[in-house]
Order: sequence, then C-alpha cells, then structure tokens
Amino acid sequence: MADSQHTSAPHCWTTCTNFLCTLKGSLLFAEIILCLVILTLFSASTAGYSSLSVIELIFASIFFVIYMCDLHTKIQFIHWPWSDFFQALIAAILYLITSIVVLVERGNRSRIIAGALGLIATGLFGYDAFVTFLLR
Repeated sequence: MADSQHTSAPHCWTTCTNFLCTLKGSLLFAEIILCLVILTLFSASTAGYSSLSVIELIFASIFFVIYMCDLHTKIQFIHWPWSDFFQALIAAILYLITSIVVLVERGNRSRIIAGALGLIATGLFGYDAFVTFLLR
C-alpha cells in the first residue's frame, strides 16, 4: 500500500507539470499568482478591496484543479467551458471597475501598484475569457 502511494506522487507531479505547459494551465497559474500579489498589496493598504482578489484566487484555483485532474471530463452535468468563460469575463469586468476606482482615489503606493496590477489582471482575465470562448 505504501508503494502505491509513493508511485502516485510522481504521477500527480507529472500531470501538474503537463497541464502547466498548456495555454490554459499557464493562464490559470498566472491568474493565481497575480491574484496573490494583488491580495497582498490590497491587504497592506486597504482591506476593503481585497475580497475581490480572494474570491478570484479561489475560483482560479478551483478551475486549475478541475482541469489538471481532468474532472471536467468526469463531471458531465456542469458545462465547464461556459462556467470558466463567465468566471473569467466577470473577473475582468470587476477588476477593471475596482482598478479604476482605486486609481482615481489616489492612496498610498501599494494601492496605486495594486490598481495598476488590477488593470493587468483585467487584460489577463479578458484574454482567458477570449481563449476559452474560442476553444469552446
């Protein structure tokens, strides 16, 4: 039994690295990292705007695990491409609105950097929605 658990760890790592080499995997991984950075910067300045980054970080992580483990082929009652498309589209719109509000308010440096990174996140989530819509 210990041998079967030991051999599954390299298989899991191989699956993860293989998924990271795809376009969807690299987009989701970049979204997770960018949400973490924005969350850190918003937490340092104002806690009110950090909830968006937390929610999008959770959603990006969930979709990353679902696609990495091929659960989207096993769970058929949810249409995963449409779910992923709407999540990315809503995230892009919300990051755009939040970033514009943060940049107009002019806070400290961490807020300005978080607002600028929010605009980058808008582009990243928008590109993810575009790619997901094309691949659908």
